[in-house]
Amino acid sequence: INAEYMGAVSKLHPSHLIQEAYDAGHRCFGENYVIELVEKARTLPKDIRWHFIGHLQSNKAKQLLEGVPHLACVETVDSAKLADKLHSAMQSLDRPPLRVFIQVNTSGEESKSGVAPGSEVELAQYIREQCPQLEFAGLMTIGMPDYTSTPANFQCLVACRERVATALQLHPSNLQLSMGMSGDFEAAIAAGSTNVRVGSTIFGARPAH
Repeated sequence: INAEYMGAVSKLHPSHLIQEAYDAGHRCFGENYVIELVEKARTLPKDIRWHFIGHLQSNKAKQLLEGVPHLACVETVDSAKLADKLHSAMQSLDRPPLRVFIQVNTSGEESKSGVAPGSEVELAQYIREQCPQLEFAGLMTIGMPDYTSTPANFQCLVACRERVATALQLHPSNLQLSMGMSGDFEAAIAAGSTNVRVGSTIFGARPAH
């Protein structure tokens, strides 16, 4: 897969399957639930690069950061309130700044979290100016209900990155794009994705929650 980062989405899969993927050489894993990730991080190898890719309630930010010392990234920041909570929790920990992505709701579905397209610049500026313990690293979107996105969803996130890069005086290539899952990662990469999140392709069907 020609992407800078492929996260193996391991939510609801048992730790022994993650260990098998780790033993095969994979190091990047994505989890959606705070309690599940904290439990897995406690027992699995410490050099795993965990990405949190689920909706994060602001009151769970401290629990996530304290429970996962080697958390690599939170991909789902969608409000200044959540950014503040993550920043505050990081201030009490002796770690480098936490990488974060802003989640954009490119499909406009009410069931999806994320800022509306056009609101990402204000939040990116807020993180950059008010949250020095956070490193704004890119933008993320989630696919349609059947886990496939239309080209318009991907193009929307690319346009968001262009606006943010202009506002922050960055080259667009300095900001990552996390888009694409098992059903649409090839189209996402073709559209410019740098980070894809692949679950069933690696682990098979997800167990019932």
